Amino acid sequence: MITIFLASLVLGLVAGLLAGLFGIGGGLVIVPVLALLFTVHGFPAEQVLLMAVATSLATIILTAMSSVAAHHRLGTVVWTKVLRLSLMIMVGAALGAVLAKQIPVDALRYILVVFLVYVAILMALQVKPKSGAVQQTIAMDCAVAVVIGLLSSIVGIGGGTLTVPYLVRGQMPMRNAVAVASACGLPIALAGTVSYALLGWNTDNLPAWSLGYVYFPAFVGVSLCSMLTAPLGAKLANKLPAAKLKRYFSILLLVMAVKLLWH
Repeated sequence: MITIFLASLVLGLVAGLLAGLFGIGGGLVIVPVLALLFTVHGFPAEQVLLMAVATSLATIILTAMSSVAAHHRLGTVVWTKVLRLSLMIMVGAALGAVLAKQIPVDALRYILVVFLVYVAILMALQVKPKSGAVQQTIAMDCAVAVVIGLLSSIVGIGGGTLTVPYLVRGQMPMRNAVAVASACGLPIALAGTVSYALLGWNTDNLPAWSLGYVYFPAFVGVSLCSMLTAPLGAKLANKLPAAKLKRYFSILLLVMAVKLLWH
């Protein structure tokens, strides 16, 4: 437990820095690293990915609250859009947790690998969301919100990589799209975390200090440190060659995808 907690402190420092530097959720790094950590420490093989995803979602709660507060102070959050998306995002996140528990371990691993490769390609090629004139009705918002919540809950992320392109397609300025996506990360994290905690509540072979599928020492370690380094990453983003760094980061994502595939 102590070893994982100390490793989670380091992971939190790195995840927070990368999240602030590249404007992505830390879950992209947290999930594969926790999966490897849990495997090395002998956690039940059939529970490793579920615990990594659940714990990642739990860490997003605090960072999302901090991010939303910052965007709100800047006046960039379009709260009407957030409210339209949030309820169905929570429904999707809860469904995603239920679905993830039913998916065979190898299939869940392949889903995570595909998602990591997808994001790595987007970052390597510097692909930016295209602004369009899509009329986003309430029905469309609800349907897309369910999909965003479901996929985010399965792979353990805050959903920004999915939410931002959708909002930009509806001609929302990028600044506001990022702020709304950050706000939507909170209901994803809350619904996903509660769902995974309840789903794993009566599971017998989970390690000590687990709250359902959420491993508490890793949650505390990652949360504490990621909140410290995320603001630093945001400041460095304006000083470092972001385009070049994104390509390096895409290589890191590919390496983690291969690791997950191999194990």
